[in-house]
Amino acid sequence: MESLWSKTTRLPDFEASPEDMRVQNLVIGGGIAGILIAYLLQEKGQKVVVLEADKIAFGQTKNTTAKITSQHGLIYHKMVQNTGRERALGYAAANEAAIKKYEEIITKEGISCDFEKVPSFLYTTDPAKILKLRQEEKTAKDLGLKAEYVDGNKMTELPFPISGAVRLDEQAQFHPLEFIQAIAAKLTIYENTNVLEVDDYIVTTDKGMVVADNIIFATHYPFPIVPGFYFLRQHQSRSYVLALEGKGVPQKLSGMYYGIDKNSISFRSADGMLLFGGSSHRTGKKNAPGFCALRKRAKEIYPEADETACWAAQDCMPHDHIPFIGRFSRLKEHWYIATGFQKWGMTTAMVSAMIISDMITGKENRYAWVFSPQRLLIKAGIKDFGIDVCESILGLTKGVFAKKVRKCPHMGCALTWNADEGTWDCPCHGSRFEEKGTLIDNPAQKKLPTER
Repeated sequence: MESLWSKTTRLPDFEASPEDMRVQNLVIGGGIAGILIAYLLQEKGQKVVVLEADKIAFGQTKNTTAKITSQHGLIYHKMVQNTGRERALGYAAANEAAIKKYEEIITKEGISCDFEKVPSFLYTTDPAKILKLRQEEKTAKDLGLKAEYVDGNKMTELPFPISGAVRLDEQAQFHPLEFIQAIAAKLTIYENTNVLEVDDYIVTTDKGMVVADNIIFATHYPFPIVPGFYFLRQHQSRSYVLALEGKGVPQKLSGMYYGIDKNSISFRSADGMLLFGGSSHRTGKKNAPGFCALRKRAKEIYPEADETACWAAQDCMPHDHIPFIGRFSRLKEHWYIATGFQKWGMTTAMVSAMIISDMITGKENRYAWVFSPQRLLIKAGIKDFGIDVCESILGLTKGVFAKKVRKCPHMGCALTWNADEGTWDCPCHGSRFEEKGTLIDNPAQKKLPTER
């Protein structure tokens, strides 16, 4: 299983960390968030080191659909209702600023990464949901976004009729690994360096000790259990992508598409192929839809298509649907966090980089309060919080009392076997392991013990 991006780009190799270091800023995690945070800090005159347990962009970054957009599903109308207009206004403005920042960096550095401005479409095939799209369009416009409702009869690019869509202009798509390849070359990065423990200003790795003035956790899902308690504030979700080409498959779409219906499909084009995504489910759920369900749907729509690549992404889903960006905890003023990106990691990674680099350099960022990890849980997130607590209790109970189960080294939850992908998955917090126990996805930091 290898993404289209991984198949077409070879990232540089970096050496492992020296035994001991003293640094100004330490970024833990070499995905796009960590790389961008380091890049913007360095631009502002800061000394930065990035530590990556494996290879840069080896986690979720290489598995993205690489949409850079402020259109994150049906969010703005709900956000105004649940959190108020000011927070929704800040959320929209921050994501729009992130799109512009990508374009600025790509132009400044002369990066060839297939960056392209295209509209984004939020669509439905259900006439009963047109009202929701109309509400979203009205709210998005009020928040300053270039949104327009489009009648379904005018939407002929998709392979099935739709009832309506909301179009958002001035969005973008790109090749994420070609972008990272260019900016990583300017940074101090150490690969194959696994962080084992962080205690105040001291970071212990499998290569030695690092002392840092500021520590930024850009590990997708933070591994410290306390402070912060992020394991109680979000869960992880998986979704799947197929790269299709051949008879009947469009080589080039004029925009990016995301459906609001149950089991809807995401579309975008890249390198003459169609990226066909969907089958989302909570990580660790038994008998969940995955590649099998997505391939079945692709065969129904494009019966003569050829599959050239397939991959899956894993996303952190905060209960109130707003990422956590800023100070890790009031107890750790020199720790910073970027997590809870939902399914919009490319845009939110840049938002994180802008906010955290401003905070560390003492510059006020007008969007920081929107994403503050110290915010209170809103009423609308209580249901998701309850579901997550129940899932964690169930997984932990099985881990303690059930016989002959494999347990996650993060907190001891019983793992479930994912036959679709051939992995052991944690239903509590989303850690994943290969069949023989090699760690794939955090928050766990080590592989599974050998079965006896």
